[in-house]
Amino acid sequence: MSYFLVTELPGPKWDRSLPRREQSGWDEHAAFIDSLAEQGVVVLGGPLGDPDYGPALLVLAAGSDGETRQRLACDPWLDTILTIQSIQRWSIWIGSLPA
Repeated sequence: MSYFLVTELPGPKWDRSLPRREQSGWDEHAAFIDSLAEQGVVVLGGPLGDPDYGPALLVLAAGSDGETRQRLACDPWLDTILTIQSIQRWSIWIGSLPA
């Protein structure tokens, strides 16, 4: 199992007049991410910089880049409210995440 950093940016349906938690479908998106966290797939996550309008970073435990994409594929915000900018394998050399 490896860790992957997923950077997500506001997508084409992001309403720039509204903060993150007021975007259309927030409750469904939050429930989806929470379910991945409960499964141990999402181990860390949150906005970068401005919490209302900035990009978001997720740390996922997965076997590959493809599995990471597959796990996120059912996010109701994917490719609408948020788009994936990048997925990168993360090697932790200092400290540790919960097992």
